[in-house]
Amino acid sequence: MNRISYYIITMVFIHFGNTHIKAQNPDKQNYVVISKNIKQLNPILLTAKELQTEDGKTFGDFIVIFCGKTVSEMVNDPDLNKLLEQAKEQHIQILACGLSLKKFHINPEELPNSIKITKNGILKSFQLIKKGYFTLTI
Repeated sequence: MNRISYYIITMVFIHFGNTHIKAQNPDKQNYVVISKNIKQLNPILLTAKELQTEDGKTFGDFIVIFCGKTVSEMVNDPDLNKLLEQAKEQHIQILACGLSLKKFHINPEELPNSIKITKNGILKSFQLIKKGYFTLTI
């Protein structure tokens, strides 16, 4: 199977899969963003703020999972700390992928306290999709 066919099949699966799951949980709009770039946190927070306004009382969870080499940029970054404070005020949960931390030899204790660790970021995102979360990978 070539890449284009794989991409089309994947997109159809995600579209119809999310439609089916969304119907199972109509009370809250929950979101998960998977990113490999810590510099995306600011626009993610801006997006979450807009969705909070747009969704109103139906706005649920908003989770950001960072995977890949970007986890090494989470250590001792004063700009990140400001954004993490903003995320906390917006009730947005920030997770770091444990597999990525291991791969890049980052001690989880070196990360800011507000960043939680998930053992496997990809698995976590699939689990959230199965629960009806809207998902975006950037």
